Amino acid sequence: MFVRHKSDIENTAHFVEWGAGTSHRLLTEKDGMGYTVCHTVVRAGTESLLHYRNHLEACYCIAGEGEVEDMDGNVYPIRPGDIYVLDQHDRHYLRGGKEQDLVLVSVFNPPLKGDERHNLTDKSGSGY
Repeated sequence: MFVRHKSDIENTAHFVEWGAGTSHRLLTEKDGMGYTVCHTVVRAGTESLLHYRNHLEACYCIAGEGEVEDMDGNVYPIRPGDIYVLDQHDRHYLRGGKEQDLVLVSVFNPPLKGDERHNLTDKSGSGY
C-alpha cells in the first residue's frame, strides 16, 4: 500500500503542462496497477482536439464546467458528477468552461508512462 498526494507530483516529470491545462499523473505504469489516474485541469476558454489511439480513457468531473464534442457534432456539457468515457479511442474536442476551469479525474488504460505530452497542433488530434 502507498499514499500519494498530488503535491508530491508537482516537481516531477509526472506533473505535465499539456497545452490547455495541467495533469498530475498520480498513478502511472511504474506503479504496476494496470491503469493511470490523473488529476486533470482544462483551462477555461480552451479547446483541444484529442485522439487517444493507444489508450481508453474515462473522465469524471469533480469541479467546474466544460464540454466534450464528438466527431458527429454532438456536444455534451460536463458538470460535477458527470463521467464521459472514450471507449472506442474516440477522436473528440475537449473544452474548458466559458468562465470556469474543468477539473477531472482521468483514468487511462493501459497506463501512461507519466511524462507524455500533447501536440495540440496535430490536425488529426493529439494523443499518446
